[in-house]
Amino acid sequence: MKYLSRDEVRSIDRRAIEEFGLPGIALMENAGRSAAEELHTFTPHRHAAIFCGKGNNGGDGYVIARHLELLGWRVHVLSAVPLEDLSGDAAINANVTRRAGIPINCLSGADVPAWCSRVGTATVLIDALLGTGASGPPRDGIATAIEALNTSRRAQEGRMVCAIDLPSGLDCDTGLAAGVCVQADLTVTFVAPKQGFQEPAAIPVLGHLAVVGIGAPACVLAAAGVGGRTGAGRHATKYPQQV
Repeated sequence: MKYLSRDEVRSIDRRAIEEFGLPGIALMENAGRSAAEELHTFTPHRHAAIFCGKGNNGGDGYVIARHLELLGWRVHVLSAVPLEDLSGDAAINANVTRRAGIPINCLSGADVPAWCSRVGTATVLIDALLGTGASGPPRDGIATAIEALNTSRRAQEGRMVCAIDLPSGLDCDTGLAAGVCVQADLTVTFVAPKQGFQEPAAIPVLGHLAVVGIGAPACVLAAAGVGGRTGAGRHATKYPQQV
């Protein structure tokens, strides 16, 4: 089993974009679509609230929102930042989602009860707040969003949380949480498990673990020691229950 560090993840993305000319937004589209399909297979629930942050992980969340809607889900997005603060591929996908008529509530500066009230009756909470590039304790609105997500999960029996790439607040390399951390029932990670997932302290927050591809060229994946359907395929390779 190949586990990737933060730098190795960045290297795969960089090579796909710079050496092969594959646009980053195409990688984001592939990642979000694959995550949505995996989630659709994993649970019979069909109503999601997606917690989106500022960076590419948030951009993944907006792609997931569109593809879950295409799969027949009820979907709404809760953004931890104003949409005008987004940039690059995340901003493009947020704008597409908005134009598609999917509800987006911007909750920058809101407290935990305000976030929880916006979750409403959603039975699946999707964590797209922080990605592999994040380090240190979550701050400000992101920390509030994580606390609200965990509070909402506990408030309703049968409600589940899906973390995108890794639970927000968990360090990609160390597998440790320096502050608040999302408690996931399912973690859908991209290309390969992350180095920190081997840390015993990470296991309770990962839940089930599934790996999906992002469409990076097979030769790039092979150079990183990742091969087969885990890294290259659109669909997921599942791993045993982690909790």
